[in-house]
Amino acid sequence: MDMSRAAIRYAKAILEIASTSGNTAKVNNDMKAITEVVSGNKELSDFLASPIITSDIKMNALSEVFGTVENETKSLFRLLQENKRFEILLPIAEQFNAQYDVLNGVEVAVVTTAIPMDAALETQVLAKIATISDKKITLQNTIDPSIIGGFILRMGDKQYNASVANRLQELRREFSN
Repeated sequence: MDMSRAAIRYAKAILEIASTSGNTAKVNNDMKAITEVVSGNKELSDFLASPIITSDIKMNALSEVFGTVENETKSLFRLLQENKRFEILLPIAEQFNAQYDVLNGVEVAVVTTAIPMDAALETQVLAKIATISDKKITLQNTIDPSIIGGFILRMGDKQYNASVANRLQELRREFSN
């Protein structure tokens, strides 16, 4: 069973449990925090993925780092402890956020930038999104230095390319004609 299929299953299960207790929004915030902390901290993600460190030690560490999380999130930790699957915590959290957004009619816009987005660029991107969608939007930022500058916006099957690399290609084409 590959990692992403397992992650989707776990995320669905936790989302169902949270829906039953009417706690999806708070658990979604937990999952956002987990995504931020784990993806932004190589030591922690290596620690969770390590086959040498026992599940109990991982559990204790997570309980300390995420001490204030909701009960549903704690039960996810316990489940991962029992099944020794802490290495898929990050994909589970990301899947949970994605499923939560779908459930709430929120569309995810993936914005690729050369360097992390600042507030000014985020405003520019949101203005562009407003012209093509009236849905609630969650921005997801991917970094790709090869685009040089500007941004590439992808929503569902729509793509808008405002990258410097793309502009340079267009200029090259114009000059070669």
